Amino acid sequence: MAAQQDINIRPATPADSDVIIRLINELAKHIKQEDEVKMNADVLKKDCFGCKPLFYCIVAEQCQKDSSQLVGYALYFSIYSTWEGASLYLEDIYVTPAYRTRGIGKQLLKHVTQAALDMGCSRLQLSVLGWDKMTKDFYTRYGYVDLTEKQDWHVMRMQRKAMEEFVRNV
Repeated sequence: MAAQQDINIRPATPADSDVIIRLINELAKHIKQEDEVKMNADVLKKDCFGCKPLFYCIVAEQCQKDSSQLVGYALYFSIYSTWEGASLYLEDIYVTPAYRTRGIGKQLLKHVTQAALDMGCSRLQLSVLGWDKMTKDFYTRYGYVDLTEKQDWHVMRMQRKAMEEFVRNV
């Protein structure tokens, strides 16, 4: 289904930060990781809209006569492949439950994909939780390949406490 005409996809602004944080918390609750969110609007503003932005964010905005409401977002950032060069990493796409099945997620993905193409990227990467079949199917439908299945790549992460300990003890 095509995105409704009352939905506008646009770059996020600093004024959107509080609502983006609310949407991030909704996403965390949806994927059963609400206790993991440490982000707040001030950090988001600094990291996205400061002197050296660390990521890009676009929002889906429902436009009505005299008001608008953010109903989704996509957050992504530059990464680099030593094999293929410039790349983007899609951290999140989220659409509030009341606005799903309207093509908004697809439109957010299309905008991020176009940004990757415009930046000369060779790939657009993301991670999906293993149990989230609906999300995995969404990305597979548009050409994503599961590298865990195909090439046995696994996502690895070191949290801040482990980072500090490693630097201190090695």
